[in-house]
Amino acid sequence: MDDDTPDEVIAELKSRPIGGWGVAQIAAGTGLAVYAMWAGILQPGFRKVPLKLQVPYIPASRAQVQNVMTLLRGRQGGLVDLGSGDGRIVLEAHQHGFIPAVGYELNPWLVRLARFYAWRAGHHGKVSYRREDLWKVDLTKCKNVTVFLAPSVLSLLQEKLEAELPDDALVVAGRFPFPDWKPCIIEGHGVDRAWAYSVQEQRQHTVNKNNLTATESFTVN
Repeated sequence: MDDDTPDEVIAELKSRPIGGWGVAQIAAGTGLAVYAMWAGILQPGFRKVPLKLQVPYIPASRAQVQNVMTLLRGRQGGLVDLGSGDGRIVLEAHQHGFIPAVGYELNPWLVRLARFYAWRAGHHGKVSYRREDLWKVDLTKCKNVTVFLAPSVLSLLQEKLEAELPDDALVVAGRFPFPDWKPCIIEGHGVDRAWAYSVQEQRQHTVNKNNLTATESFTVN
C-alpha cells in the first residue's frame, strides 16, 4: 500500500464538502471557534511561534481515532499524546486500558475543553491533560506515543522521538505520516489513515543509512 503524500491528504481534506451548517457544527461542537479566538486575539504570544511549528486545531474523526486504537491493539502501559487538542485520543486510550493516559497541549482553551470532555464522560481525574510545550516533554519512559501534527512539525519531532524514546516504544501518527520514517503497519484509507512506527526499527534504519553514507563518502574519496 502506497503512502499518501501530505499534498494528497490536504487535497482530500479540502474536497470534503461540509456546507455552512457543517462549519457551524464543527465550530460549536469542537471548540474550533474558541481556538480561533485564542490564536488571533487572546494569545498574541502565539504569533511568536515560528510558522512551521504552528499546528492548527483539526479534531480527529471517529475513523481516525479507531484506526489509531487498532494500531495500538495488544500494547500495554501508559500512553502520551503530543498536541492532544480536545483530548479525544487520550480519553479513548484510557477506555482501552492505557494507564496513565496523558495529553500535552500548549493551547489553554483546548486543555480546558479536553478536561470538560473527560468530566462529561465520567473520567475526571482518570486522565491527565497538561499545558506543556511538547518539545520540552521528557519522553525517555514513554512506550506508546500518538501524534496528529503537521508535516513540518513531524520532520523535526522525529529527531526528538528517536533520541529519547526507548527501543520498545511504538509511535502512531494520524492524518500525516513521518516524512523520513518507514511504518511497520498502516491502518485505514485516505485522510483517515494512521501509521505505526517501531522506534527500534527506525534507529536501525538510521544506523544503516549513516553506514551507507559513510561508505559512499569513503569510496568517492
